[in-house]
Amino acid sequence: MFIVMLRFAANKALAGQFMEGHKSWIRQGFADGVFLLTGSLLPGVGGGILAHNSSLEALHARVEADPFVAEGVVDAEIIELSPALADERLQFLVG
Repeated sequence: MFIVMLRFAANKALAGQFMEGHKSWIRQGFADGVFLLTGSLLPGVGGGILAHNSSLEALHARVEADPFVAEGVVDAEIIELSPALADERLQFLVG
């Protein structure tokens, strides 16, 4: 499982121009069964994604395809997490 941190970068002012493409990219991540949760990093510093069902290499490629990443609106960091214990509702994440 992975935590993807998308922190605003030098081209933050261009976010509006690429917002629809970014939203489409997020919807595709959910449709593909890779994204479990997305949300804002507070206070207004970017966004975060909880992802699974992907290799690290495939997730890197997916993240690089985000228009926000491609256009320098955000800088991306991918953190790999190996779940060891989870609430029973999230047991599917423990490998």
